Amino acid sequence: MKYLAQSLLSLIMLISSTTLFAFPKANPVPGGVALVPLGSVQQPKPQAYFQNKAVTILPYYDHWLAVVGLPLELAPSTAVLQVQTAGQWANYPVTVKAKKYRTQRLRIRDKNKVTPNAASSQRIVREIALTDRLKQTFSDFVPNLNFIRPVSGRDTGRFGMRRIMNGVPRQPHSGMDIAAVTGTPIKTPHRGRVIYTGSLFYTGNTVILDHGQGVLSLYAHLNTIHTQVGKWLEQGEILGTVGKTGRATGPHLHWSIYLNQTSVDPSLFLNR
Repeated sequence: MKYLAQSLLSLIMLISSTTLFAFPKANPVPGGVALVPLGSVQQPKPQAYFQNKAVTILPYYDHWLAVVGLPLELAPSTAVLQVQTAGQWANYPVTVKAKKYRTQRLRIRDKNKVTPNAASSQRIVREIALTDRLKQTFSDFVPNLNFIRPVSGRDTGRFGMRRIMNGVPRQPHSGMDIAAVTGTPIKTPHRGRVIYTGSLFYTGNTVILDHGQGVLSLYAHLNTIHTQVGKWLEQGEILGTVGKTGRATGPHLHWSIYLNQTSVDPSLFLNR
């Protein structure tokens, strides 16, 4: 009877893990995602840290799986994931492969959006501090990473592209750009809590969602925002509409996903 009960428990955990949890495509490159197997789910859930930042951990079949965001600036090498289980620490190697991103040249009419004046620069500093604090959000609730595409349209700016604006090199692209007509509804990829709505210098009208355990998503350049801070949104709910506010050359959605405070390629969460 004891062995029958253990078998049933294992079967239930297997069904639960494969039914409830989806994972991004593993692509261990700068700006990508590493999936690192940890200990058995029969053991207490571990805690994991990458570059001193908490990492998302979910059950997968009979073991725990760390979902690690790899920073764009990370050099190809063997990095270290630090894991604590029942008070014991262990290091797990994470092999980061090289990836070359394309270069995109853009012409921005508003020169202040490329080379900000003194007042705009002060605003940008305040907003960077705000978004950095928001990225540190690490809620207890369990994320579901079975994301849907937030809006239909043509991909016009891929993640990681090295951008040159008006001849001036700028930061690499930290999300996916999807071109769509102004006013096109934007769907929530999966359940999340709204932790920010407002207007930022570069991203214009912006919404940020907390999906749990350090998984965040950002929606930028919106025409209108249809939600508010503290509200829970279910998968498919409309959070706003496509626009061209902030630094934008035309109407589109800029969509970013963050793991352990690191922007990663949103396309890894789609078409699995």
